[in-house]
Amino acid sequence: MLIFGAGGHAKVVRSILAARGEHVGGVFDDNWQEKAQGNPMLRGYDPMFKPLEKLIIAIGNNYDRRKVAKSITHSFGRGIHPTAIVDRSVNGGEGIVIVHNAVVQAECRIGDHVIINTAAIVDHECIIDSFAHVGPGATLCGGVHVGECALVGAGSVVLPGVKIGRECVIGAGSVVTCDVPDFAIVAGNPARIIH
Repeated sequence: MLIFGAGGHAKVVRSILAARGEHVGGVFDDNWQEKAQGNPMLRGYDPMFKPLEKLIIAIGNNYDRRKVAKSITHSFGRGIHPTAIVDRSVNGGEGIVIVHNAVVQAECRIGDHVIINTAAIVDHECIIDSFAHVGPGATLCGGVHVGECALVGAGSVVLPGVKIGRECVIGAGSVVTCDVPDFAIVAGNPARIIH
């Protein structure tokens, strides 16, 4: 497996791959002077480096992850930690990362390059669109829809059936009780639009 990115989220992805017994064959990063924990470090993306290996974009920022995904010619792998519980009925896209102790329940649909972070809970029939990020310890109750590039902050709770618009930010620890329009920033308990 190849990784694009050498920052903090990339360390988590390397940990996931190690727990699965997968070898990291190389790390691409524009800041090539950083160390890549013993893996071959390559300056920027090289489509000719191990072109048949799969790649995970290990960048936590949703917008940067989306931008990089459009420039990659490698096929994408998935990083799902062995401690994560993912129901067999889940439909998961390419490049997804599901971190330690996360739970994804029945009939969820997970778009491309989504991050479901440490100990997050995604209950039944949720839809998470591409490039979204469900933060550590966040809970999506049943039937929640999270839009493209949205961020559900750490420890947040989204009540059943709520729709989070595209490119929204849900502040850490928020309780979201009603739909959130595209591009909004909300926070609090109950969550209110702050921008």
